Amino acid sequence: MYALGQTNFLSDKATQPYMIMADLCAAFGVAQSTASAKARVVSEALRITVMDPAWTLPSLINGNPLIWLAQINGVLVDLRSMPKEIQVLAYEQGAIPCIPGDR
Repeated sequence: MYALGQTNFLSDKATQPYMIMADLCAAFGVAQSTASAKARVVSEALRITVMDPAWTLPSLINGNPLIWLAQINGVLVDLRSMPKEIQVLAYEQGAIPCIPGDR
């Protein structure tokens, strides 16, 4: 839970859900230092990174720029700003989880 909380900014008051990591650890009855160390092991084993698209909460998908970045003709673009035809094509190819305007 600690590793997933980190990748989804659980302790950032600007995001929902929000919880400080000390409270998360207390809820599971573990010391924060232990949880942090185990989270590192889990993150390394599962290759979880901050803002990792594979581990992003559905409620945070629209705000995660890593989900929407693609390379088109050698240029990195944000698919949310591309024409709908390109978004549909990216969605059909599985490059993005949804068509931005349709959520």
